[in-house]
Amino acid sequence: MLFLALYAGKSVRPCATGSARRAGRSGRITRRARGYDPPMLANLTPFLLHWAITAFGLWVAAHVFKGMRFDSGGALAVAALLLGLANAVVRPLLVVLTLPLTLLTFGLFLLVINALMLMLVARLVRGFHLDGFWTAFWASLFMSLLSLVLGAFVLGGTPEFTIETSPPPGQTWL
Repeated sequence: MLFLALYAGKSVRPCATGSARRAGRSGRITRRARGYDPPMLANLTPFLLHWAITAFGLWVAAHVFKGMRFDSGGALAVAALLLGLANAVVRPLLVVLTLPLTLLTFGLFLLVINALMLMLVARLVRGFHLDGFWTAFWASLFMSLLSLVLGAFVLGGTPEFTIETSPPPGQTWL
């Protein structure tokens, strides 16, 4: 935000009330509205919520499954962050590379990919231990369902989590 403001030839200074002041064309300092969110920070809240949901899912799965454990809370936080990164970067590549196998198994191979992502994170994070593939398989399935339910409640049933059971008023499904 600061870089863009400086690039546009305007100066931005923080204000004591939490809003920002900016010098316009006339050189006068004007105050922005309090509700303004800089574009850089607009996605921070959903990112933190997803990270917390993933960490909570890992924590609950570690208590449910005997073969999954964490040595510390720091290992749990790093594992949640790394699992999100692996799901964002590595998982799409695996899905594309294994597309014929995924189609052949009617999508069930995606569960194996989820387990492999969990095993990759367990291999990379010290203090995160998995006993084997089947523990990772069932734990990843459990975490997927738990994060789906928690995401629907925590994120307030946003459109990507809402399942429509009836058409909007005045419309029909055909």
